[in-house]
Amino acid sequence: MEKTTQQLHSSSNRKPKTLQVSLLAVAFVLLLYLASPVSSCKEEEKTSLLGFLDGLSQASAPDTSWKNDTNCCLWEGVTCNEDGSVMDISLASMGLEGHISPSLGNLTGLLRLNLSGNLLSGELPPELLWSSCIVILDVSFNKLNGEFHKLPSTHELAMKVINISSNFFTGYFPSDALDGMNNLASLNMSNNSFTGKFPSTVCVDKPFFVVLDLSYNQFHGGIPPELGNCPVLRVLKAGQNQFSGTLPRELFNVTSLEHLSLPNNHLQGKLDPERVVKLSKLVILDLAGNWLNGEIPDSIGQLKMLEELHLDYNNMSGELPSSLSNCSNLTTFILKENNFHGKLKNVNFSTLPNLKFLDFRSNKFSGTVPESIYSCSNLIDLRISYNELHGELSSRINNLKSLRFLGVSHNNFTNITNTLQILSPSTTLSLLIMGGNFKHETMPDYDAFYGFKNLKGLSISDCSLYGYLPNWLSKLKLLKALLLNNNQLSGSIPAWINTLNFLFYIDMSNNSLTGDIPVALMEMPMLKQAKTDQNFLDTSVFPFPLYLAPFHQYRTTNGFPRTINLGYNKLTGVIPPELGDLKGLLVLNLSFNNLHGEIPESIGNLVNLQVLDLSYNNLTDAIPSTLETLHFLSKFNISNNDMEGPIPTGGQFSTFPDSSFVGNPKLCSPTLVHLCVPHCSSTDAAAHPVASTEQYIDKVIFVIAFGIFFGVGVLYDQMVLSRCWPNLVQL
Repeated sequence: MEKTTQQLHSSSNRKPKTLQVSLLAVAFVLLLYLASPVSSCKEEEKTSLLGFLDGLSQASAPDTSWKNDTNCCLWEGVTCNEDGSVMDISLASMGLEGHISPSLGNLTGLLRLNLSGNLLSGELPPELLWSSCIVILDVSFNKLNGEFHKLPSTHELAMKVINISSNFFTGYFPSDALDGMNNLASLNMSNNSFTGKFPSTVCVDKPFFVVLDLSYNQFHGGIPPELGNCPVLRVLKAGQNQFSGTLPRELFNVTSLEHLSLPNNHLQGKLDPERVVKLSKLVILDLAGNWLNGEIPDSIGQLKMLEELHLDYNNMSGELPSSLSNCSNLTTFILKENNFHGKLKNVNFSTLPNLKFLDFRSNKFSGTVPESIYSCSNLIDLRISYNELHGELSSRINNLKSLRFLGVSHNNFTNITNTLQILSPSTTLSLLIMGGNFKHETMPDYDAFYGFKNLKGLSISDCSLYGYLPNWLSKLKLLKALLLNNNQLSGSIPAWINTLNFLFYIDMSNNSLTGDIPVALMEMPMLKQAKTDQNFLDTSVFPFPLYLAPFHQYRTTNGFPRTINLGYNKLTGVIPPELGDLKGLLVLNLSFNNLHGEIPESIGNLVNLQVLDLSYNNLTDAIPSTLETLHFLSKFNISNNDMEGPIPTGGQFSTFPDSSFVGNPKLCSPTLVHLCVPHCSSTDAAAHPVASTEQYIDKVIFVIAFGIFFGVGVLYDQMVLSRCWPNLVQL
């Protein structure tokens, strides 16, 4: 026992010695590291960097290390190799302004130059493009401009990646601009203003070329067939240009293609089934916004790796091929704005478990919604609006646990009561667009309703529904937009409207609503704020644009104009003066009602108002002068009322057409039939507009008659003189 204790004691004494030796070793290595000299940049390298610094505005220059530290290898964004040569300059998103100095081309060891995301302007120095050492050049997202010129091809260049996207480059792209860049792998020149035909020699002597992005330029002509000579090209993006003609057959020889994106051009023709099948590695195929016709080839089902298919905004037709059921990796399927027809059940959607976004809007699909579509449990956004579908939605739609956007509007669906009951349990549904269905049914009301917990936008317009505004709408506490227009709803606007704290877009126009405009409507929290609280902004973005009007598309609820549209109803009473409290309001339409009284002066408080339509009512008195302070007002209409007095001339009023005021016989203005009498009050002007006009017309008639009489008299005198004293006339 004693021996064992001694051994333990001895062991405990040895352990600290071992630890001390280890600590000493670490300290020694650290000391050697700290004592080793830091690479010091060469003087000529420093001179080149200072030349770059001189080209920048002083307010945007890099930190003080560029001015105070003598060793440029320690400057912000600069990395040197062991020899003190600058090999990397990374100054992305630094707010730099000024121009790029050609002196950077003198850095003989520079491999990577990243100046993206700044405010640099002027031309791109050609010395950077013909540098024999730079491998990666990124000057994207700046304000660079000018044209590209032919570069000397006296030696082979090391360039592998060029990104000049999102600048202001113009002109033709020279066919020999890439000569000597045999190692080039990626060229991104998107979002500029290049014109002309794209060079057909881009793939010559470039065995490693994999990415070409020409999107958002002004290239025209055909897609160069020579692109078929790019043996390893994986990404070709040339959308938003003016390319025309058909897809060259040579392009389908590039079997390495994974991403083919040519949207919004003028391409024509059909998809050849024998050519499409060659692109077996395609992951993304985007040919939207062209003039393609014909059917989707059956061979597309052999593209087993396909994840996104965009054929929207073309002239394609025919039925969906059943082979699409084989594209099991498909996540995005967009066919909107074509002429496809037939049954959706041609496709077995249950074999597309990864499908997230499906948009078949504006086609001619018929039949019922196939049950298989309810098996797509990952579906987030589903839009089948503007087709010829009929029947009812199945209760299996509740299997779509991720569904956020549902658009079924303008079909021939029936039974709105059952449809709302089926959809209401959804806790993910944010936007529900179901108008243009359920013709002449009755708006349902429920004794107990607790659904749509996350609903933010609801449209049940264009249905000709009867009934009243239902109480269950008051349960939608997150609602931001409510569209019930073009129905036959009656009754008054309920007071619970002010309990919807997030509601700011209200369209109940073209109904049969009666009663006064409730004061509760003037208590909407989101409409009373001149500026939206950042805490209330919705950061979610719709994958499909939402159409609130034929030419108004929105990708987020934050973009909706703050609106109250109660036009074309049977509302009575006066316009509440409390309306002036809604300082966030942009659009106010109370036209075609039976409102009377004056226009409240408080409307002048709506400083953000852009549209004000009070036409076709029974409003009286003068136009409030406070409306002259509405500097954003672009549309104004008070026609066909009983307004009186002079029309204001300040503010935006000089921009409104006469049609904004017609049908008010007591209004006067220099541009209207009824002229205002000078130096009189608005009351006097309103009291005698007809008399003043008649007096004016009488005077005009008198002057014309006098002129004719005088002219005839002179002519008669000349005739008499010529007969009696001809010699006198000749004198």
